[in-house]
Amino acid sequence: MKLKLILPFLLLTACFTAFGQGTQSAAVVEKGLVKVSVMYPFAEGKTFNMEYYEAKHMPMVAKFLGSNLVKYTIEKGVASGIPNQPLPYMAIGTFYVKSLSDYQAAIGPNRDAIRADFANYTNTTPVILVSEVVK
Repeated sequence: MKLKLILPFLLLTACFTAFGQGTQSAAVVEKGLVKVSVMYPFAEGKTFNMEYYEAKHMPMVAKFLGSNLVKYTIEKGVASGIPNQPLPYMAIGTFYVKSLSDYQAAIGPNRDAIRADFANYTNTTPVILVSEVVK
């Protein structure tokens, strides 16, 4: 009789654990991290090669950041937040790092290589926002 009661409980617990319910996900970004958002504005005639960006550019920059990098994300713009309005950004690449000074020290000597690579995937100039994760 006890086995009939315990088995459903164990199955439910396994499901909650497997699907992240009731536990914090490993993908949660921690308060206090520095977030560097590199946003590529949409404009008529501007292009963006997502395949190159994902396979080559972002891994190159991630390598420069080394152990300071917690994670990075790549987003592809699909629509504006306002119906029938132009897309504000074609793409956004985001780096989450532990230290702003370590980020700057890693990027500084590699800035020319990073900028030179822009021509391989876009013909627009990115907008960069550095912020702190507060929640």
